[in-house]
Amino acid sequence: MSFLKRNKKKNSSQELTTVEKRLLDRDLQVNLDQLKEELGNSQDIIIREFNMAHSMVRLAVIYMDGLTDKQMVNDFVMRSLMIDTAEQTFINLASNKSAFDFIKENALTIGDVKVIQCWNEFTLATLSGDTVILIDGSMEAISGSTRGYESRGVSEPTSQVVIRGPKEGFSESIGTNVALVRRRIKSPSLRLETMKIGSVTQTDVAVMYIKGIANDKLVQEVKQRLDDIKIDGILDSAYIEELIQDETFSPFPTLFNTERPDTVSAQLLEGRIAILVDGTPFALIAPTTFFMYFQSSEDYYERFDISTAVRLLRYLAFLLSLLGPSIYIAAITFHQEMIPTPLLISIAGQREGIPFPAFIEVLMMEITFEILREAGVRMPRAVGQAVSIVGALVLGQAAVEAGIVSSSMVIVVALTGIASFATPAFNMAISVRLLRFMIMIFAATFGFYGIVISNMLIIAHLCSLRSFGVPYMAPLAPYIPEDQKDTLIRLPLWTLLGRPRLVSQNKRVRMQRDIQPSPPQEEDGRLNR
Repeated sequence: MSFLKRNKKKNSSQELTTVEKRLLDRDLQVNLDQLKEELGNSQDIIIREFNMAHSMVRLAVIYMDGLTDKQMVNDFVMRSLMIDTAEQTFINLASNKSAFDFIKENALTIGDVKVIQCWNEFTLATLSGDTVILIDGSMEAISGSTRGYESRGVSEPTSQVVIRGPKEGFSESIGTNVALVRRRIKSPSLRLETMKIGSVTQTDVAVMYIKGIANDKLVQEVKQRLDDIKIDGILDSAYIEELIQDETFSPFPTLFNTERPDTVSAQLLEGRIAILVDGTPFALIAPTTFFMYFQSSEDYYERFDISTAVRLLRYLAFLLSLLGPSIYIAAITFHQEMIPTPLLISIAGQREGIPFPAFIEVLMMEITFEILREAGVRMPRAVGQAVSIVGALVLGQAAVEAGIVSSSMVIVVALTGIASFATPAFNMAISVRLLRFMIMIFAATFGFYGIVISNMLIIAHLCSLRSFGVPYMAPLAPYIPEDQKDTLIRLPLWTLLGRPRLVSQNKRVRMQRDIQPSPPQEEDGRLNR
């Protein structure tokens, strides 16, 4: 059975990766007819046939409408072939230089020019927005980079907003995203390796890392996992994330995603690897740890004491959003003696006449809050926030007045929901929302003992996770003393001398000075060092 499964898997992968290797025909008309037939006589394919200036050489310029910069095609391709080369054509023919070599070396005035021999390369270049030149009598074609499709410009990130810091965010163009990273890291050691994934979509995927800082084994592992992907289409970086992550059946993300170029640059400087996918503004970072999801790029743009306080507040909000409703359920149901008497009397008065137990009460309110949050996201932006806020107020007040839930329950659920927004990473906040219901069931069954048991299970699961071989809970498990300066707290930048030990073993020292910078001293009305 295992042999049959392996054969079946192998055959299915061969079906996805089999590429028909056929060469171009010498006859120009045959190539054009085959292209029209393969594309179904599509109306957006532009084919311009003409003779090269003052010669009998028949040419065809092919490009896709909407994917190509027409102005570039007219100025740097058509004009060069039809007008600007008129005087040089006779010289070219007299020197017995072929029309193909003349066009490739002398005629085209665009930068990126490639020679195409395979039919599949020809169709891929055309469908990617390049301009392809076919020459009658030649089995080779020339492609020039004239991509100019409409794309969203560089704008402020929407999911990772900061008060102080760069306002640039990635766009859907992989070329723009690579340029945003290179603007920040002007080093020849910054490597960029591209590949195409998806037998149908042929999506461009770029792997970026800094040579000499990133671990070579880690780089090879990332490229190997990307090469092993056999799928028909990649539409977003989430496809890549799910196909190369270490653990699929886990609520916690093991690949970090961001739409901020400064965050990607900072992670590259630590020795990590960035994966950029064409068509999405979200880049992937590997490897990742649990504590990266509570760090914001703004932590390094503010004073270290302010950043430390805010970071500790995020951890507190994380615990509150994870355990808040469960602690309320356990205290009300099993451990009333742990509640101060005045507070217990107040809660008991509020719950008088409530027909549901605490667990059902919390479950209804949590589900209602999740519905309101999802509706606020999916509704039109002009009315989404207003409807979600008004809906929450109206439903909460109506539920309390109707005696369905208590007012203290509304406070707990509202505080829990607000605390979940304090997590900078949205995918980590979603994990908390999912685990919250599991812990609520344990709390309603076993009280505080159930909360302790569920937390032990979650911690054990976190410690078992790996991200490309790096422990998910590093540097706490395993405990690395020198990496504690930027984990739960953030010490001054002049103390952050080394890179994370488990991420990069190359050039671990980032800063030579290991003492606090001394301010200038005033002597005799002058400032001296």
